[in-house]
Amino acid sequence: MTNKKTMMGESNLSNAADPPNSTNPNNPSGESTVQAPRSLWANLRFVRLFMAYALATFGDWFDALAIQVMVAYRWGADPLIIALIPVCMAVPGILFGSVAGALADRLHKVRIMLLCDGITIALTVGILFAPSPAWLLPLLALRAMMSVFHVPAQQALTRQIVAEEQLFKASSLNGFVNQCAKIAGPLLGAVVLAFFSPQICILINACARLLSGAVLWPLRRLVEKQEFAVSSDPAGHDVKESRSLFIQWQQGWKYLRRNHTVRNTIVFGCLGLMSILMIEYQFTTLFREIKPGNESLLGWLGSSVGAGAVLIILLLDRLPRIGYGWGLGGGYFLIGTGIAALGWVGPDTSTAWIVVMGLCTGLGNGLFMVTMNYLLQKETSPDYVGRVFGIQNSLFSVVLVAAPLAGGALIHLAGPSPTFQMIGMVTLAIGLGGILLQHMLWTVPSSSASKANPESAA
Repeated sequence: MTNKKTMMGESNLSNAADPPNSTNPNNPSGESTVQAPRSLWANLRFVRLFMAYALATFGDWFDALAIQVMVAYRWGADPLIIALIPVCMAVPGILFGSVAGALADRLHKVRIMLLCDGITIALTVGILFAPSPAWLLPLLALRAMMSVFHVPAQQALTRQIVAEEQLFKASSLNGFVNQCAKIAGPLLGAVVLAFFSPQICILINACARLLSGAVLWPLRRLVEKQEFAVSSDPAGHDVKESRSLFIQWQQGWKYLRRNHTVRNTIVFGCLGLMSILMIEYQFTTLFREIKPGNESLLGWLGSSVGAGAVLIILLLDRLPRIGYGWGLGGGYFLIGTGIAALGWVGPDTSTAWIVVMGLCTGLGNGLFMVTMNYLLQKETSPDYVGRVFGIQNSLFSVVLVAAPLAGGALIHLAGPSPTFQMIGMVTLAIGLGGILLQHMLWTVPSSSASKANPESAA
């Protein structure tokens, strides 16, 4: 009869600031552990990972505007073709998100990221020479697939190389970079577009990915924790074998079903994200109806949303942590308030109020994003972080495809302003429910601790 149990392979994940052969008296096995340095910036491995993430994120946003300009203005593509761009970029997450998470927990995470960076560079160069949308859309889908495999590996490695008490700060820093890239990337890309061609922006993205890989390269020999299964052979000896990818994929879903906090977080995130994405691509429709002669409103709104997210992330960076209910529920509450208020915008509404509504939405976005990433990393067993983030990516990609289509149909039936009011109130109610029910949704009962154990899931 086979007896299976989990053993962790030898790890070399002790913090870069610690002595190389330091031992913990409470850890007689000699397995290295991640110890918190006095500052997160003293963790040289995290610094490299953070710099690589910043470069890759900046590059992704830098050529986003250039691709739209190239398709809409240089090629004069049909609006249906333009609408297919976000769909093509979401489909890989639906198909491969959970598989990518299982691979991130199974294989060497740094090497996965390096491989994804290398393929992304090649695909970006291919986009540079794409002659038509028929070539561009498949290349964009393949490039999006590389991000599907890159993100779970990055999150899983962060969980391993950062001490638990510093995970919240690490999540805040990653969120800060993401929001800054959303603001600075398209802005700088627009400046470059004003003087050069879209191809220059695409080439800059390829260079950013090249730098990202170069920063990660010294970590390619990092020894990471690996999961093994131990079974008895016919002679009664323990034999160490690697679990199959399919079994690890199954265990990821079973672990999610048994982990009360993580499961509820992803479901709560999908509910709120569904309502938000229904109108995310419809701001132009709203402003075109209310103030058709003021095309700058969209720029003011986008900038204020980004500024609000950056402000709240800077504030969170000074806190040791935040309550899950206040972070997740409060984030959706603020987002819903901003969206609902936009539904009541009239022709006489000043631009200052548009900026205030954008700031409110951005504050909620940053609050929710940082809290969610921190929760998923902290409440997930280190061996399952990649799979959990991969499953989250799959589910969110489904929402990313379905929600804009539903939002467009709703606006067609009810009109922009009523739709914004209704969706904003629904999002606000979801956030308020998260605040009021936070002890039920995000408090793990002590009796369920064994159920959330990875081996119980197996």
